[in-house]
Amino acid sequence: MIAVVCPGQGSQTPGFMLPWLELGSYSQAIDALANASDLDLRGFGTVSDADTIRDTAVAQPLIVAAGVASLAALLDGKTATESGISGVAGHSVGEVTAAIASGILSATDGINLVKARGNAMAAAAALEATSMAAILGGDQQIVEARLAELGLEPANYNGGGQIVAAGSAAGISELQVSPPTGARVIPLQVAGAFHTRYMEPAVATLAEYSKALEIKDPGISIWSNNGGRRVETGGEYLSLLVNQIKSPVRWDLTMAAMAAAGVTGLIEVSPGGTLVGLAKRSMPGVELVALKTPDNIEAARALIRNHSN
Repeated sequence: MIAVVCPGQGSQTPGFMLPWLELGSYSQAIDALANASDLDLRGFGTVSDADTIRDTAVAQPLIVAAGVASLAALLDGKTATESGISGVAGHSVGEVTAAIASGILSATDGINLVKARGNAMAAAAALEATSMAAILGGDQQIVEARLAELGLEPANYNGGGQIVAAGSAAGISELQVSPPTGARVIPLQVAGAFHTRYMEPAVATLAEYSKALEIKDPGISIWSNNGGRRVETGGEYLSLLVNQIKSPVRWDLTMAAMAAAGVTGLIEVSPGGTLVGLAKRSMPGVELVALKTPDNIEAARALIRNHSN
């Protein structure tokens, strides 16, 4: 069984789109998404600097557009089901990419949803000085207790002993100075405390925006970051996606659920690499391919042929 995974914010690097835009199907998809969203996706993916594409309002639609376009290049005109892909999951904003890949949302509605999401989260992040940091190692209960002491929240459970903390900038600074026993802390270059109570204003904005969207039930299996569970209806998935802005990303449970469902091959869409790295530690025995460049497409297609039901 093959599943596609869709990366979240922080995966993008300056110029990552350049080799991809040489592919007609990728280029056409990017242009269609740019026209639908009125965003310069080509410019962001080719000539914009790191600070520009780190901006939440830019980063989120850029990542989703890249994921959708690289999947289009991989499938070459076929649907996911026709190509032998059985499931999909996204990490954080990658859940929007997953919603498009599964057929819950059209590409046009998806790119405009993520544009609204990025703007709303950027506005919420501007209200207070907040930040995030990755915690590597340490006992989970000890880590969680230390975060509670500092008024911080676990934003991402990424598996393999990695938890991302989020909250006040002062609290993150104190966490770096005095990390949990047996763990080390790496600050992240992000604009706010995503997936925490600080994002409550963005939830309200996106909930209102999503009322106008046309929603369909997924055509393939789709797993939510909310508890890592498989979701059967488009309406439930969209509701979870909206509320995910203020709740932890349980990627550890998502990976466990995919493995339990019989996933034997995993393909990470562009800008790929992060999720495959996590799966190497948490999904032993599963064959992995990340679409880092177009050169990885043939390996991904071979993976589909070898693992499709």
